[in-house]
Amino acid sequence: MAAPTGGGVSSNSSTVSEKSPLADKSFATVVSRLIGEDKPKTSEYVPLPVLPGTLPKSKEELMVARAFESCAFKSTLSLVMGFGLGAMFGVFAASIDPMSTMTTETPSTRVYLREMKNRSISYGKNFAVIGCMFAGTECLIETYRGQTGLLNGTFAGGLTGGLIGLRAGVKAGMFGAVGFAVFSTVIDYYFRHS
Repeated sequence: MAAPTGGGVSSNSSTVSEKSPLADKSFATVVSRLIGEDKPKTSEYVPLPVLPGTLPKSKEELMVARAFESCAFKSTLSLVMGFGLGAMFGVFAASIDPMSTMTTETPSTRVYLREMKNRSISYGKNFAVIGCMFAGTECLIETYRGQTGLLNGTFAGGLTGGLIGLRAGVKAGMFGAVGFAVFSTVIDYYFRHS
């Protein structure tokens, strides 16, 4: 490689100066710009490290993410959480509701706790079934349609409410479908826009 003549710059260093704005500056200027008083607020010369969220995921991470996004997982999670929430409502309802299943005598603590347990299990099962049906139906509709939106919750609410109300007859099924669809649409709209 030939040494540069005069004050000229070789072809290799000219490509370096095109790539890096610090190539033609003295060492003191470079140090001052990188760590001295002239250091800019943004790192225009030093590349930023890659953020952890942008790194490629491993096979195990992808497998876990797919499992958490599956309809079976969402339905099971809603089943368990629905039972827990229903059980809490059952305890609350048993504590303030007059105990219609007991006799007129003053209830003992044992009878009171038994009533609370029965009410908790009953509410828990109802909430679990509703949560599982709604979450599973919404996930299946979302998977079929290929998009997330208000209509998924509306359709899932209508189907869930209709099936639950159908136990009491066709008219109750229609009212259940409309009521649950409207309720789920309003709740979904509120949480998406708040």
